[in-house]
Amino acid sequence: MRDHLEASPGLWLRRWSEKDARAVLTAFADPLMREQTREPVASPGDAERRLAGQHRRWRAGTAFAFAVVDGQDTVLGQVAVSAIDRRHSTGWVSYWTTRAARGGGVASGACRSLARRAFDDAGLFRLELGHRVNNPASCRVARAAGFAVEGLQRQKLEYDGVRHDVETHARLGHRPGARRGRSTCPPAARGRRRPT
Repeated sequence: MRDHLEASPGLWLRRWSEKDARAVLTAFADPLMREQTREPVASPGDAERRLAGQHRRWRAGTAFAFAVVDGQDTVLGQVAVSAIDRRHSTGWVSYWTTRAARGGGVASGACRSLARRAFDDAGLFRLELGHRVNNPASCRVARAAGFAVEGLQRQKLEYDGVRHDVETHARLGHRPGARRGRSTCPPAARGRRRPT
C-alpha cells in the first residue's frame, strides 16, 4: 500500500508519523470522538501508543491507517482499512474527521481514495463498514464514498448502557472474471417447489 497519495486537489492521505501525536490528542479531546474509541486518548502517551499500534499493524499488513491532511499538512481526520482478511480479500473501513473538517466532504473524498488504493494496491475485493443508525452524517459519508447499504445489525453496540442498531455498507472492487449478481442458493431455495 502506498503511504502517501493525493485524494483530491488539496486533500492528501499519508501514513501517520510520530509528529502527529498532538493532532491526535486534540482530535480526541472532542466529546464526539471520545465516545467512538475503545481506547481513550487522553494524554500524549495515549496518542503515541495509538500511533505506534498503527505502525505495527501497517508493517504486519493487517491494517492501513492514513492521516487525512490538507495542503499545509494539517490533520483533518483519518481513514483506515483494518481487519484485513487475505483469504477472502476483505477489509473493514473506518473514518473520522476533526470538528473543523466536518461537513466539507473530507471524509467521503478520503474514503473514496482509500477504497481505490485498497482495491488496486492491497488487492482487496470487498470493503465493509458500519455506523450507528443515529449517526446520519456517517451514513452520508458511506453513501457518498460508494458504499451500498446492505443491512441492519440490531442492537450491536452498547454505549453508556444503551444498545444501538448498526447499519452495514459495502463496496466491491471489480476484477475481471469476478462473478456478480448470481444467486448461490440451490434451486429449491430460490422459490422452486420440490415435488411432494
